[in-house]
Amino acid sequence: MTLPLSPAKPLRPLKGVRIVSLALNLPGPAAMMRLHAMGAHCTKLEPPAPAKAPKGSSGDPMGMYNPAAYGVLHQGIKIASLDLKSEKGQKALHQTLAKADVLLTSFRPSAMHKLGLDWKTLHRQHPNLSLVQIFGASGDRAEEPGHDLTYLAESGLIQGMELPPTLYADMGGSLMASEAVLQARLQQLQTGKGVAVTVALCDAANYLALPRTWGLTVPGAAVGGGHAGYRMYACKDGRVAVAALEPHFAAALAKEAGLASSQIQAMFSREAHAACSAFFAGKTRKQLEAIGAAKDIPLFTLSK
Repeated sequence: MTLPLSPAKPLRPLKGVRIVSLALNLPGPAAMMRLHAMGAHCTKLEPPAPAKAPKGSSGDPMGMYNPAAYGVLHQGIKIASLDLKSEKGQKALHQTLAKADVLLTSFRPSAMHKLGLDWKTLHRQHPNLSLVQIFGASGDRAEEPGHDLTYLAESGLIQGMELPPTLYADMGGSLMASEAVLQARLQQLQTGKGVAVTVALCDAANYLALPRTWGLTVPGAAVGGGHAGYRMYACKDGRVAVAALEPHFAAALAKEAGLASSQIQAMFSREAHAACSAFFAGKTRKQLEAIGAAKDIPLFTLSK
């Protein structure tokens, strides 16, 4: 399915803007999915599929290891196969870029240079074209190998031995990349010339990690399990995520749990945690959902 930008009819600020992508795997295609939803005309140029791949295979690894995800990411995207290492492929690429507004890539700087797509060369050939580059890391580290998992580990977002439930750096990077396209387009309209913008997945991970570096989510902090109104609890037939942090939400929860006070200090006490644990443990998911709706308590129940 296609994921809209919002439940309401989305704006289309990029209507008529022509974007060409050479970006593979997840961050680039996820950015293109959002750019297409914003009205952009999106073309993706993929390398030829491996020689031994089944007929009709994609040249993007995502198309081989998860065709379903690939299908969602590329709805509405025009896809063509192009060998950028060949003279014919290079000619076709530059014919396409001559009509484009933005080029999106995910190659390392050395690969961009080998393909003749480094910014200096590209800007000389296509002065009106903007370039948005997705790198793993920024600055002097742009050539380092890395992936979503390594950047999350570096930013302190990996706890224990469990893998994260989603690809935060990749998806955060895709949001930064779509934002960079908007920035580049605004600059183009102001100056009439293309600009280069770089997005790094490690920067996306570090941005997502800011609340933890500020101490907001460390164990014992308000949103780190210290506040009795912002926690996971067990209930009779599953679990419940409770987010009664603001004073009026905390007051409603405290009343249901039989607490004498919902003041911030009181909600950090052992008594508050014990009372809330007992309250939720004695209720079913259905009962809690009804209480949440009736008493205006933000909560969400889950099965075991």
